[in-house]
Amino acid sequence: MSVDPERSPTSDPSRAERASAVEVRRSARRRRTVSAHREGDRTVVLIPARMSEAEERRWVGVMLDKLAAQESRRRPGDAELAERAERLSGQYLAGRARPASVRWVTNQNTRWGSCTPAEGSIRLSHRLQGMPEYVVDYVLLHELAHLLVPGHGPRFWRLLEPYPRTERARGYLEGVAAGRLPDPPRGPGD
Repeated sequence: MSVDPERSPTSDPSRAERASAVEVRRSARRRRTVSAHREGDRTVVLIPARMSEAEERRWVGVMLDKLAAQESRRRPGDAELAERAERLSGQYLAGRARPASVRWVTNQNTRWGSCTPAEGSIRLSHRLQGMPEYVVDYVLLHELAHLLVPGHGPRFWRLLEPYPRTERARGYLEGVAAGRLPDPPRGPGD
C-alpha cells in the first residue's frame, strides 16, 4: 500500500501507539510516497529519508489505519462466513450440507476448523483470517463435508474431489504449520 503524503488527509499521531511492532525504513530514493506492508507480525512503513520525525509519526498512524481498514475488508465476519458456507455447499455438495451456525473462533490453535455434526455447528480458527480465499474455502468445505460424513474415510474424501484447489490448500496449510514448528534438534554432525 502506497500513499502520496501531499495528497492524503491528516491523521491523529496517537494511532501509532496502537501498533505493537512497527519498523520505519527511510529511503533516500523515495521522494514522495509512503507505503506500508506486513512482514509476519511486524508492520513495515517505508518513508522518504527527508521526512521529519513529526511527519513520520503522523504517517505511521495513517498507514496503520489504512492497513487495518484494508485487512478488515478482507476478513469476513460470521455472517459472511455463513453465506460463504451456503454457497460452497450448493456448489460442491449439491446443497446437502446445511450448518446451523458457522463462526470464527479464537480458541483453536491446533486445528484449522472443527465441526459438531449433531449440532450442525462449524467453527474456523481465526488463524485462517488473512489467508488466501481458496484456503479458507477449502477448510470451510472440509467442515461442511463433515456434516455429511463424520470421519476421514474414502467417502469423505470423495466429497472434496470436486473442489479444484484441495491439494494446493492442503499444501499451503501444511507449509504454514511447518513454519510454526520449532526446528528439529541437531545431531553432532549437523
